[in-house]
Amino acid sequence: MQEYTYPDSIVITAGHVDHGKTTVVQALSSEWVARHSEEIKRAMTIKLGYTNVDLYECGGEYPIVPIGLIKDGKCPDGSEARFVRRISILDAPGHEVLLSTMISGISFVDGALMVIDASMQAPQPQTEEHFIALTIMGTKSLVIAQNKVDLVNRDKAIENYMQIRGFIKGTWAEGAPIIPISALHRVNIDALASTLNNVIKPKAIDLSKPPIMYVLRSFNVNKPGTPPSKLMGGVIGGTLLQGRIRVNDEVEIRPGLKLGDKYMPIRTKVVSIAIGNQLIEEARPGGLVGIGTLLDPALTKADALVGSVVGEPGKLAPVYGSIDIEYHSISRKGIDSSLKVGEPVMVIIGSASVMGIVRSFKGDSASIDLRRGVCTQEGAKLVVIKQVTGRWRIVGWGKLKGGRVLLD
Repeated sequence: MQEYTYPDSIVITAGHVDHGKTTVVQALSSEWVARHSEEIKRAMTIKLGYTNVDLYECGGEYPIVPIGLIKDGKCPDGSEARFVRRISILDAPGHEVLLSTMISGISFVDGALMVIDASMQAPQPQTEEHFIALTIMGTKSLVIAQNKVDLVNRDKAIENYMQIRGFIKGTWAEGAPIIPISALHRVNIDALASTLNNVIKPKAIDLSKPPIMYVLRSFNVNKPGTPPSKLMGGVIGGTLLQGRIRVNDEVEIRPGLKLGDKYMPIRTKVVSIAIGNQLIEEARPGGLVGIGTLLDPALTKADALVGSVVGEPGKLAPVYGSIDIEYHSISRKGIDSSLKVGEPVMVIIGSASVMGIVRSFKGDSASIDLRRGVCTQEGAKLVVIKQVTGRWRIVGWGKLKGGRVLLD
């Protein structure tokens, strides 16, 4: 098995639907990450897509060039391309009904690439929503791609640029670079790649800690009609926050299977690990991996395990059926951010998005009964969203103080 170069950081895309996030990722990577059949049919991102982007040194004004501009190992000017680093990009959906999917991807990323359409007023609603989510989760590194500049004249592009600057003024992202590009025509993609390389720094990785992996996707890879003797076990996809998982390791998955009002953890063996189409011996933090298991594929089909946590047996956090939180509402024009007893809300903790009902709310304390168990630990940060006039909106965030434990 050949040596593998692990990604050193994860970047999530952000921005309004149809502003070109997936096209920007394609320009950087040469891969179209909206592979889900419904995504192709509807021309929009529904699931969290992901791909790796290799960055090369080519010299010139913008010395870092992405794999999407490299041909046969050569830079655009014909010189030899020298590999620098590999990053993973998580392509998040922009549609408001998929807000929870985007937020679930933020908790473990190292930075964000916000894509804004130069031909539209900035910011659009989901751009604002995504920015609030990035702010809550403590994102420190941001690059803004002002996309579709080929559709506007110079004055309009400058006007849009100033709108973006006004939007981020006075925030943690005030100094974020704004790069004008046309992803469709591959204009200024080298400038974007060079900026990403400068802003998104490689993260420090601790392989000595027990592994913790967030599950973002789960699959049944068997085609209909496959003979029983050739059936493969279920596959889980996600990213490691810490530690490492090796082929032949025994792992535990929580919350696991619900039995009455309790949960039983799922335990299985790792039989394969892959990043993209390449098989590797161990998974590490920094990229998105697929792990083949001995699980019945019925347990993993259709993203059934999304929101789960994978780790060493007996070392994972508890599973909560209700949570007590320290709640912080967000003041937003036209939106009531307070919680009301009996009100349905959605809570996003790690990669889990769980519906719940507010059981109590007083001052900065709230208790929420969850529709299903979630594996998390005290002190974990969470986002609360609810429907306001038929649209999902972020109304606040919180920290877990405790709750009703269903599996210790």
